[in-house]
Amino acid sequence: MDIKSELSQFFRGDVVDDKKNKKLYSHDTSIFEIEPDLIVFPKGVEDVKNLVRFVSDNKKISPHLSITARSGGTDMSGGAINDSIIVVFERYFKRVGSIHGNQINVEPGVYYRDFEVETLKHNLLLPSYPASKNICALGGMIANNAGGEKSLAYGKTEDYVTGLKVVLANGQEYHLKPLNKSELQAKLRQDDFEGKIYHKIYKLVDENYNAIKAAKPKVAKNSTGYNLWDIWNKEDEIFDLTKLLVGSQGTLGLVTDISLKLVESQPLSGLLVIYLPNINNLAEIINTVTPLKPTSFETFDDHTLSLAIKFFPKFRKVLGWKKFISLALSFIPDLFMLIHGLPKQVMLVEFEGDDASTIKQKLDNLREKLKPFHLSMHEAESKRKSEKYWLIRRESFNLLRKNVKNKHTVPFIDDLVVPTQNLPEFFPKLQKILEKYDLLYTIAGHMGEGNFHIIPLMDLTKKFEREKIPKCMKEVDELIIKYGGSLSGEHNDGLIRGPFLDHMYDKKIIDLFKQTKQIFDPENIFNPHKKIDADWDYSFEHMRDHF
Repeated sequence: MDIKSELSQFFRGDVVDDKKNKKLYSHDTSIFEIEPDLIVFPKGVEDVKNLVRFVSDNKKISPHLSITARSGGTDMSGGAINDSIIVVFERYFKRVGSIHGNQINVEPGVYYRDFEVETLKHNLLLPSYPASKNICALGGMIANNAGGEKSLAYGKTEDYVTGLKVVLANGQEYHLKPLNKSELQAKLRQDDFEGKIYHKIYKLVDENYNAIKAAKPKVAKNSTGYNLWDIWNKEDEIFDLTKLLVGSQGTLGLVTDISLKLVESQPLSGLLVIYLPNINNLAEIINTVTPLKPTSFETFDDHTLSLAIKFFPKFRKVLGWKKFISLALSFIPDLFMLIHGLPKQVMLVEFEGDDASTIKQKLDNLREKLKPFHLSMHEAESKRKSEKYWLIRRESFNLLRKNVKNKHTVPFIDDLVVPTQNLPEFFPKLQKILEKYDLLYTIAGHMGEGNFHIIPLMDLTKKFEREKIPKCMKEVDELIIKYGGSLSGEHNDGLIRGPFLDHMYDKKIIDLFKQTKQIFDPENIFNPHKKIDADWDYSFEHMRDHF
C-alpha cells in the first residue's frame, strides 16, 4: 500500500517522507531511534479524524500501521517516536484561546513558552510546567502528566485539566470532562462507541475499586501505568475520563484541544540557596523545610554544578549577551563561597507571594531553623537575583546533551520517586549501584517530593556500555520498589520503563491496564510499544549507538 498516495486523497495538511525529515523525527530526547514511514502535519480536526479512520480501516490489511502523536518532541522515554506514522501537532495546532476568568482552551502544538506569554498578560500561570518549559509543548505536558519546580505547592498537570477533546479509535472527536452522577448515567445509556467506552471503564473501575485504590503508588507523584485510581470519585460521585487520558502518552487517543484552569502568578519571590557538604542529614533537612510550605524545593548535585561552570559560556545562547554578562557578574559572590570546593548538593527553597515582608520573614524563619545543621546558605531576595540558580536547574539537561564530547545523556533512571523519609537509607545504596557500573552522572530534581532526575553520561557506541543499561536499571528499579517508590514521577513509561511496569504492579493491576488499552484501542493503532505493550527486546533493539 502506498500510504502517502492514499492520504493525499483526503488529508489537507502536509505529508512528508524524505530522508531528512525521517531522520529528524526518528528521535526525541531519549536514547532510542526509530525511523518512521511517514510524518504528517494535520491542518485541523478533520485531518486527524480522517487519518484515524484510515488507519483503523486498513489495520487488518497492513498490521504495521499505527499513529504516534508528537508536539515538541522533548520526551525522554521514547514516547514520541515510532516506525509508522508520526502525527506532528506543532505546525498547525497552535491556537491559544481567550481567557475567561481563570479558564483557557489551547491546542496541543502550542509551546509552553508562547502559552505562558499569553497567560501572564492576565497575571495567570499554568504552574505544572517542567524544567524543559522553553522547548516543550502543551500536548506533551498532557501526554506525560508533566510536573516541575512548582508541583510541590501546586500539583501536576492532571490537577489543571478541566476538559479534553480527543479523537478516539473510531475516528470521532469526543469531549471528555468530569461528569456528575446523572451525566454519567446518560453516557452509560448511550448505545454508541462513546457509551460503550464509558460503560466498560465504569464497570472496570467500579468492580475493582478497592484493588485499584490499594495499588495507587504511595508517592508524591506518579506517571506510570494508567491512572485508574482517580477516574471514579465515589465520595463526590464524579466520573472523570480526563484523569485517564492525561499521562496515557497518546496510547488511548489523540488530544486535539485542552481546557485548563490557571492560577494567579505571584509577583514576588525569595530564594534560599543551601549548600550541603554531604547528605548525612538529608531527611532531617527535608523534614525541616517542607512543613514551612515553600512554593519550590529543588536540588542539583556537584556534577551538575561543575558541568554548568565548565560550560558556562554556553548560557550566552540561551540568554543573549546583555543578560549573560549580568548573570556572570551575579555569580561573583558565589565563587567566594565555593572556593573551598563544590557542595555535594545545592538546594533551592523558594517562597512566593505578594508581600515582600512576609517572604522575608519566611526566609529568616527557614534560616533560623536550619542553623543547627551548620550549612552555608545564600539568600536571593528577588526573582532577578534567583534567576541564575533556576537557569542551572532548568538547563542542565540541555547543556549535558549538547556539550559532553564522546558521551551522551542516557536517561534510563531519570525520574525515580521515593518517599522523602526513606531517602537517607535509599541514596547511599543508589550511589553504590551507580558506582558499581562506573557511571558518570548528574542528579537534579524535586527534593520536597523525593523525585530525582539521574542522568548518566555514557558512550553508547560501545557495546559494553549499552549492556550496562538493563542490568543497572533492574537493580535501581528493585531498590526504588523496596523503598516504596515509583519508577517515574513525571517522564512516563514509553520505551524505557514500559517493559518494567510489572516490577511496580501486580498481575491483577497489569491485567486491568491491558483491559483499559483494549477498551479504547482494540486494534492497537495508537502509539504501540509504549505503556502496557512495551517489550524490552524491541526497545533495546532500537537503542541508539551513535549521536
